[in-house]
Amino acid sequence: AGMNGTAIENFVCVIFNVSFMNCTWQAGRTASEDTQYFLYWKTSRKEDFTGCQNYIKDNCGRHTGCRFQNVTIENKRAYFLVNGSRSGQNIQSVSDYIIVERLTPPLNVTVNCTEASHGCEIRWQPPCTSHVKKHACFKYEIVIENK
Repeated sequence: AGMNGTAIENFVCVIFNVSFMNCTWQAGRTASEDTQYFLYWKTSRKEDFTGCQNYIKDNCGRHTGCRFQNVTIENKRAYFLVNGSRSGQNIQSVSDYIIVERLTPPLNVTVNCTEASHGCEIRWQPPCTSHVKKHACFKYEIVIENK
């Protein structure tokens, strides 16, 4: 349902610092300046949707994003609902979205170099994440600079 071209576009959610999530989007191609969007989300089919409490707005005052706090996505699933209206007419719903998590750096990095072995041992702990529990999921790259 809804008028063609009124659905949001480029819907992306980024999780950072483990429990914060910013979702952003662009207004639909044919959305007028009086089109307003409302974002709701949940992490399981059984729970109720939670509405955005902290919208990001464009120059026209339209909601073009939301900032969430205390986010946990334990089962790797998230369900989003964006609805709204335009002069009393419904907008199209969105079905495509991307969730990205910006990881914190690895924790407790230690380096132990010895002259006897002519080498160094580098150890660390995996970064904290909002939902990845298997440490084998991470791959690391080390860049060593001689100074």
